[in-house]
Amino acid sequence: MNTDITASVKPEYPVVDRNPPFTKVVGNFSALDYLRLSTISAVSVTVGYLSGIKPGIRGPSMVTGGLIGVMGGFMYAYQNSAGRLMGFFPNDAEVARYKHKL
Repeated sequence: MNTDITASVKPEYPVVDRNPPFTKVVGNFSALDYLRLSTISAVSVTVGYLSGIKPGIRGPSMVTGGLIGVMGGFMYAYQNSAGRLMGFFPNDAEVARYKHKL
């Protein structure tokens, strides 16, 4: 089974890095990525707190919701950043930043 997405779908935008390493993807997070990560985390903490009111476990429920939110927000930001580097999402800023390496 071929799990390489680039083999089945061709990028619509210029490719900055076909296979970016973890550090490059995280270093490429934009302000919007950080905003999304923090928003998802904040909403998850709130939902966790509200979910724990009735059974009386607000603290643990809030922490669990927060951890789920941080992980989910990070994965969403990572996906967007990697997609821009690989040319699957609009990437004008990345092309301008890495134009000497293209």
